Amino acid sequence: MNKRKLHILIFCILVLLLAIGCSSTDKGQDSVDDILPDPKDRRNKENDESPANEIDPIREQVKGMSIEEKIGQMFMVGLEGYNIDDNSRIMINEHHIGGFIIFGKNVENSSQLLNLINSLKEANSQNNKIPLFISIDEEGGRVSRMPAEIKKFPTSGKIGQMNDKELSYNIGTILGKELKMFGFNMNFAPVLDINSNPQNPVIGDRAFGTEPGIVSELGIQTMKGIQSEGIISVVKHFPGHGDTSVDSHIGLPTIEYDLQRIKEFELVPFREAIENGADVVMVAHILLNQIDPDYPSSLSNIVITDILRKDLGFDGVVISDDMTMGAITENYEVKDAAIKSINAGSDIVLIAHGFDNSIAAINSIKEAVRDGIISEERIDESVYRILKLKKKYNITDDINNSIDVEDINNKIDEVLEKF
Repeated sequence: MNKRKLHILIFCILVLLLAIGCSSTDKGQDSVDDILPDPKDRRNKENDESPANEIDPIREQVKGMSIEEKIGQMFMVGLEGYNIDDNSRIMINEHHIGGFIIFGKNVENSSQLLNLINSLKEANSQNNKIPLFISIDEEGGRVSRMPAEIKKFPTSGKIGQMNDKELSYNIGTILGKELKMFGFNMNFAPVLDINSNPQNPVIGDRAFGTEPGIVSELGIQTMKGIQSEGIISVVKHFPGHGDTSVDSHIGLPTIEYDLQRIKEFELVPFREAIENGADVVMVAHILLNQIDPDYPSSLSNIVITDILRKDLGFDGVVISDDMTMGAITENYEVKDAAIKSINAGSDIVLIAHGFDNSIAAINSIKEAVRDGIISEERIDESVYRILKLKKKYNITDDINNSIDVEDINNKIDEVLEKF
């Protein structure tokens, strides 16, 4: 055999061996795939078998509720006087209301406040399985609803001058302790607005400062302190009320900044609070002319759904500011505003004043669901968030039998010594 034929033979043998090897490898790989599926498929299988795909008790609870019960959970209302009244009982018994807000007009003294809260809880526990939110605006400073015998904290502006994160946390914990003592479970604080307009008639020293950094740091610490005592902290007033010249209690404030400026300034404290575990965000009645010139933030799908939900990634509870404020009542019927707010993404509509306002708004939501203006799926989405929050904080209608004003005042005195 000459060399040329020998080379050809060797080449053919090598090609044959290579082909056999590839075929064997392919076959082996197929068998491995049969035993170990694609990692993506394994992840899907794991997900199917994970606890996350087991029956969700909260979702099952929502399914078992009537539409009246669901809608009731989406409202928080005020009441008149120092004692539970017939209107409050109607709200509880007939409308299955989600919660109440307490104002200074409802507070005479410590024992009366304790009795009022206990009576609301007792009435609810007799008729409803879902416990109440009992809320208050207790920021400290000039916005305080506590009885006169409870000592007051300095303003957030004064606290901001101290610029002490530990101090802010301690103040938050004491706020939480005093509210828990009376039976509250939700506090509309802290204020995360930036006091960037000296002419602002509504924020001023309610803010921790004039720059995003200090407002974020101290506000988040106060929020965490409140939460540490089992009280839900509601950060406000999204997307930022600090650079307005109109009091939204009287009229509708407007802001002319574009989205880029809002993101780089007003939204900073809210974004950081969300990243640090904010449970509830209150949306203000502010018209952002360059972002949504048609609706104030509390009724705006752009502000609530696009910016707060999608851009900032907030999946907690959204509550509107009080719908009986002038910013709304001067421009809308309260019942119509409630529909717009829920369709925009709000979970809870706050109606702080007027039994008739509350009844009209609740009925308007029932009619909107019946007429297909609001889908029941949209209602279920909000009720799920609300019930999830109540479960997270172990909200109950258990009553408190006693209070210790002296102990709380001693704790406040320890803080006041630092000023």
